[in-house]
Amino acid sequence: MKHLLVLDIETVPQFAVYDQLNTEWKLLWADKISKIMPESVSPAEYYLQKASIMAEFGKVICISTGFFYEDKGQRLCFRLKSLYGHDEASILSQFVELVNTYSRLHKDFQFAGHNIKEFDIPYLCRRMIINGINLPDYLLLSGKKPWETNMADTMQLWKFGDYKHFTSLKLLAACLNIATSKDDMDGSMVRSVYYEEQNLKRIVDYCQKDVVTTAQILLRLRNMPLMPAENIFTA
Repeated sequence: MKHLLVLDIETVPQFAVYDQLNTEWKLLWADKISKIMPESVSPAEYYLQKASIMAEFGKVICISTGFFYEDKGQRLCFRLKSLYGHDEASILSQFVELVNTYSRLHKDFQFAGHNIKEFDIPYLCRRMIINGINLPDYLLLSGKKPWETNMADTMQLWKFGDYKHFTSLKLLAACLNIATSKDDMDGSMVRSVYYEEQNLKRIVDYCQKDVVTTAQILLRLRNMPLMPAENIFTA
């Protein structure tokens, strides 16, 4: 457990609304969604719904991380640190610095999170390339076999080899009797909270709660007791 770096990211569309895209990018958006957009939905509506989860059209506004450690009394504790703001390149660069520091202390560390293999890590890699940031060795994943990647993905762990199975973080937490992190908002609200409410702090709190929920799930999957709130700290 002390070699896991748990993470979660929050993303939004690069522009608040579809009409802010120029003509070229509207055409690129139309091409991107041509085979997946429902007929009853307009490109503008679909942009609000889905642009944030597509790395070509979205951006990272928050990366929350957490790691396990034992305090002087040998209690298992968990420390959170979040990187956030409006400057995506700065957030991504700070993330690389943070992971570099962590990897020097834990040579065989693993990223951990919920659905990080299919979303968070690929998204971060794509946005780093777009922002001109060199990928560190631990993110050079192209061509690697699944067992060669350094990730503990709670969704993959819960699949137990079933390739078709998808379970949300909220559902898995409920199944394992873990207090949900979705008490204030959910992922579908991040765009409006960022652009309309302009409440980045609310998004950071939500992201950190997801990291804590994931950490508790990791404990339950190992049949270990959950951490009490007093053992969880924020840097």
